[in-house]
Amino acid sequence: MKTKMMMGGLVLVLASCASTPQLNAEKKVDAQGKPVVYQIFTRLYGNTNTTNKPWGTLEENGVGKFNDINDAALQSLKQLGVSHVWYTGVPHHAVIRDYTAFGISNDDPDVVKGRAGSPYAVKDYYNVNPDLAVNPANRLQEFEALIARTHAQGMKVVIDIVPNHVARAYHSISKPAGVEDFGARDNTQVEHARDNNFYYVVGEPFNVPEALNNYRPLGGEAHPLSDGKFVENPAKWTGNGSRLAQPKFDDWYETVKINYGVRPDGSKDFPELPAAYAQKTVQAHYQFWQGKSVPDSWIKFRQIAEYWLAKGVDGFRFDMAEMVPVEFWSYLNSSIKHKNPDAFLLAEVYNPAEYRNYLQLGKMDYLYDKVEMYDSLKAIMQGKTGTSAIASVQAGMSDIEEHMLHFLENHDEQRIASPEFAGSAEKAKPAMVVSALISRSPTMLYFGQEVGEAGALESGFGDPSRTTIFDYAGVPAHQRFMNKGKFDAGQSTPAEKSLLQFYRELMTLSANESGFNGEYRELHSTNLANHSGYDEQVFAFARWNAAQQWLVVSNFSATEARTFNLQLTPELVSAWNLSGNALLQSRLGNNSTYKLVVRDGQAYVALRLAPLESLVLQLKN
Repeated sequence: MKTKMMMGGLVLVLASCASTPQLNAEKKVDAQGKPVVYQIFTRLYGNTNTTNKPWGTLEENGVGKFNDINDAALQSLKQLGVSHVWYTGVPHHAVIRDYTAFGISNDDPDVVKGRAGSPYAVKDYYNVNPDLAVNPANRLQEFEALIARTHAQGMKVVIDIVPNHVARAYHSISKPAGVEDFGARDNTQVEHARDNNFYYVVGEPFNVPEALNNYRPLGGEAHPLSDGKFVENPAKWTGNGSRLAQPKFDDWYETVKINYGVRPDGSKDFPELPAAYAQKTVQAHYQFWQGKSVPDSWIKFRQIAEYWLAKGVDGFRFDMAEMVPVEFWSYLNSSIKHKNPDAFLLAEVYNPAEYRNYLQLGKMDYLYDKVEMYDSLKAIMQGKTGTSAIASVQAGMSDIEEHMLHFLENHDEQRIASPEFAGSAEKAKPAMVVSALISRSPTMLYFGQEVGEAGALESGFGDPSRTTIFDYAGVPAHQRFMNKGKFDAGQSTPAEKSLLQFYRELMTLSANESGFNGEYRELHSTNLANHSGYDEQVFAFARWNAAQQWLVVSNFSATEARTFNLQLTPELVSAWNLSGNALLQSRLGNNSTYKLVVRDGQAYVALRLAPLESLVLQLKN
């Protein structure tokens, strides 16, 4: 959940045909392209209000609605090659607004972050955020209509499930018959029991954490429930695992941790998967769990996932999945795939040592490639390391690369254009080319990224550089693109329009050209060794399949051009069956052609890359 910052970029990509082994035999790669995920922060996306008062109310600052995401908006996503829309903040979470007329209890500002609340403090998993509906009484139907609109445009719908924690005041008023609330049957006299949904600090009431940096809920505005108190007795463990009755201010104090049958000492009170199941199909995992007794929380989250699948949701993004035991994921994901074999399952996991466990044993489709690819690209953009880091990351991921979702922005990360990251959206270009084209993995874009949103607003809870997820706000660059609901960039600046065109061209290549689902060879090591103008601010690679051959080269320097002969390896010359000179056609940004000189089993192309320029070159047959 971080953004990447770029110093400058030159990228050249050659299509090649060396495949990495499939992780799961049942997983199939689309021969026509790769998934493109677009993350919409739903509360902000359709908001046309430009007031942006810090801690402003919904009435003052406005709010986006499901209905604002109209056909024009969805068609604009199709122009970016989008296949999956991740609607963030959909499940009903704690908010500071009076919805008692609709049977919803008020939330306490002392345990809510911001005025609009964190989307990761879910209050009712069986309904949606009332802020997002024109008529809160019909909020679920309005979301169902958005699902239908998205499907009508040929895209899939993804929403969050937050398995590790829920809001302190969790209470579902919409749960189906036969479903119980979390904690409804808990024995609160013990710290842990297998079928308790929560952990308890026995004998101690909850105390609101001591604020830091003069923080006051709602910016100090008076509120009937804002008194520094919240009744919870006994206290529950906090979402990040704090066992204190009074958690720290930096803890996830607005949430409580879910118990999955892991005892306080870390031992497990549920069946463990045999290691051999890392190589078994998702169907075999489903069969493994049939007839086995599992903790109550497992069942509750399976019910939640199945409820949303029945509503037409096509997949889930799982928040902080590594804080939940991998056996649960085997149980849940195999159940989901049993209902919908094509469900899209994306997990937030940050520990590289656990990647293969969550893919192979947990049966995830995709994981965030944050710690490896994202962090490396960000460091290159900020001038902290050289481009050899890219080659190292890609080599280390060779067995799982198609399962590692790439991104440069999301709701947790700094905006690329923020001063704290890169200070300019243009610096994202070379890193974006590498990120989108280097592997078979999906690419994710965050709304506003494609028009260079800087995330500079002081909105209330949290700091600028990240677009707020806690408060009501308008998003300036995105609002100019939105153009009062036309979604046509009608108010965008020339620089924003140019950037948008770059993203559309790049992501269309990634989504539609089959060669980028084929083989990969890095050309960086060979060319770096030649010392012929190619250096640690340049990165080059080849992609190909039987139908297409591509070269990709990026210059990450924001200030200096690079001129050199890009050398192809003899192995690549052989794989492409090159026997004489050929032409390369530029497919990104211009229509130039380049001569590929082939002689005695060697090949090279003379290139000049401007600062931050990338070349995506296709071999002409």
